[in-house]
Amino acid sequence: MDEENRDGAEQEPRPGPADVVRSWLRELLEAVLPALVIVLVVNIFLAQATRVEGQSMDPNLRDNERLIIEKITYRFSSPQRGDIVVLRRPQRSVDPLIKRVVGLPGETVAIHDAMVYINGDPLTEPYLDQPTWGSMAPVVVPEGHVFVMGDNRRSSNDSRAFGVVSLNDIVGRAWLRYWPPDEFGAVTHP
Repeated sequence: MDEENRDGAEQEPRPGPADVVRSWLRELLEAVLPALVIVLVVNIFLAQATRVEGQSMDPNLRDNERLIIEKITYRFSSPQRGDIVVLRRPQRSVDPLIKRVVGLPGETVAIHDAMVYINGDPLTEPYLDQPTWGSMAPVVVPEGHVFVMGDNRRSSNDSRAFGVVSLNDIVGRAWLRYWPPDEFGAVTHP
């Protein structure tokens, strides 16, 4: 005997628990899967979040600040002197390094008299609050590489220690500081 309501019309059968679960899973996949794909595409190709670790970029970037790095610029152009870049280092398994590009391909970088010299000329670095002490014999930056340094020259593991960096090891360019909130804004490059 068919189920009928009081008006005599047939009622649709009530969905069972399996139907409810299937419907819920379908809706979840329709909403979550595209979002996950978008997040993965953005993270792999466009931008990603990172955290500043240590004092090597003081006073311009501080320990535990959070940044968004953009990954598009260097697909179409090379890093420029003064850019703050995030790079992978083979000896660091997880945490990327954040440094400033100082020397470009084909240039000779040297340090003496408390300054960095590019091709024999002193480098103007308005972002520093301290001199670059020590000395370094001239190093020629090969094609496809850059010479990077931290802004806190007294406390930075950079190209002075590990050598030039391949452009292939650059993840992206620091773009936006989002934490702490009172420091929110674009990461400036001279």
